[in-house]
Parts: sequence; C-alpha cells; structure tokens
Amino acid sequence: MDNARESGPATLLVMANDLGLSSVLLCSVLLIAASPFFAAAAGGVPAKAPAQQPAQKPLPAEGELEAALVAAGLTLDRAAGVLSLPASVRVKNDLLEYLLVGPHGAAHESLFLTTVRPSLINAGLLLLGAEPGVNAYPEDLGLRFEGNTDERGRTERRVHPPAGDGFFLYAGWREQGESYFFRIEDLLRNLASGRSLRRHRWVYLGSRFAALKPGASKSFLADVEGNLINLSFFYQGNTLLTAALPECAEQTIWAANEWLLPPMDAPVRLFFARAPLETLTDELRASLPEVLGEAPPEAQPPENGR
Repeated sequence: MDNARESGPATLLVMANDLGLSSVLLCSVLLIAASPFFAAAAGGVPAKAPAQQPAQKPLPAEGELEAALVAAGLTLDRAAGVLSLPASVRVKNDLLEYLLVGPHGAAHESLFLTTVRPSLINAGLLLLGAEPGVNAYPEDLGLRFEGNTDERGRTERRVHPPAGDGFFLYAGWREQGESYFFRIEDLLRNLASGRSLRRHRWVYLGSRFAALKPGASKSFLADVEGNLINLSFFYQGNTLLTAALPECAEQTIWAANEWLLPPMDAPVRLFFARAPLETLTDELRASLPEVLGEAPPEAQPPENGR
C-alpha cells in the first residue's frame, strides 16, 4: 500500500481540498500555515511581530477558515494554543486501547467518541503549529545481541516510545451546577500499577495518506479507519495522536476511572493544549456541555432528634 506522511502547509492544502472548502479558503490555509505566526504557535506562545514591522493584519479568508471549524463544533484559540471539540463518554466498564474514535472506529474499546471528522480536527491541530513526531517502534534485540530470547525462545524486543511534538489533553463538562475539568490521564486507570495513567504530553502523529489499492488516489487514514487517539501503541501510525509512555506498549492494562466520569453517552468537551492548562478561561468554561441527571437527594432530618 503506497503511503506517505505529509506535514505543514502541504497537509493543510490536501485536507482543505478534501473537505470541500472554497478556493479562497484553500489559499488562506496556505498563507496562514506559511506565516511566521504559524511556526511560532508550535511553542504555544503568541507570536510577536518584529519591532521594525507593523502588526500583521488578519488574512482576508482567515475568518472563513475558523467559521468552517466552528460549524463542525470545533473551537480554535490560536493565541492560547488550544483546540476543543465535542465528544461523549463511550466505554466505562471494559478494557481500553483508544482514547478517542469516530462512529466507525474501534468504539468498543475507546473512552470517548466524537462525530467530528478526523481530517478537520487535524487541520485545527496543524493551525496550532503541530509537527509530526516519531511513532513507537519495536527493536528486535536478537538482531543485535545473541541469546536475547524469552523463556519460550522468542526474540526479545525493546519498544521505543513515541517522541516529538504534541499536546496536553483535558476533558470537561458541567453537572448539577458544578464544572468538572480533568487532565485526561486522571480519567484512565493503569490496572498493573493501581494508579492513574501518568501525566505527559501526547505525541502528535498527524495520521498519514495512503492509496487503499493500486492506482487509487490517496486517502487520509484517520478518516478511513475512524481512530483518532490511541492509548496503547499501534505501530502503523494511522491516528492523529498517541500516548507516549513506555507502559503504553501494553494493551490489556487500561480502563476508565469510571467513578470520575459522567454516565455512558454523556457529553463532554475535549481540549488539546500546546502548553499545560492550570484552569479554564471563562470563554472555555462556557463551552462545557451540561450533563443531565437526577438531582442529589435532599438531606433528611434525623429521626428522634438524633
């Protein structure tokens, strides 16, 4: 299968064209991606124009691009380096291999589900300056050192975890008048350690383009497969982001911290941040969805005055 991993302006152009955006908007995507402000966003810090030059004016179609994201339910704050999207709770009582999938992805083993098209999410991440990192890969130690086999005679392997650019992930919602805002890792259990997943930056992969059959045009594989963020390692690199801790090489030790989560199918909002967030701004807090449920029972007076 012919494949290639695209990055930067070229990826944005292909995706914008695939999403059916106007020719004016296609040009805008390239201009935004090629600007120095796009590169500066990679660090999560608003760019500053050189002192000898006047402040840059907004690009003519920049509003149209952000309107396309908003229409799909995405919120992009380029100055703060944050992208957010709507999702819902999917799996709470079973093992997990994914953090986020689409309706036709591996929904039976994902904590969250979204209906937003993966390529549009990827366009938003690219506009925040994301650069593809290196996916996890295995190394057969037997190819380098003789005698490196396990008790069954199989060649031992060292798994190199993903590395590179990425995002800090959060989830939030409102329930009974209270706002809930968590690091994604706090919502995941490591059954081997008995603790939550360790906090870290998730590595951006950006999926990849591949021809599904000889002679066919290339497709964006995250759109085809519907899997957006993996919790356990998958070496194909077809997702948008991946967990990046060595323990994520295991596929049977991850479950939800179900007592922290709202009910199954409840709405949540996911946040992709270039730098760690201590709290939500008022604007982001206002975007949190309301989880409907029964009000807590009122306290009853003690019997016999006790």
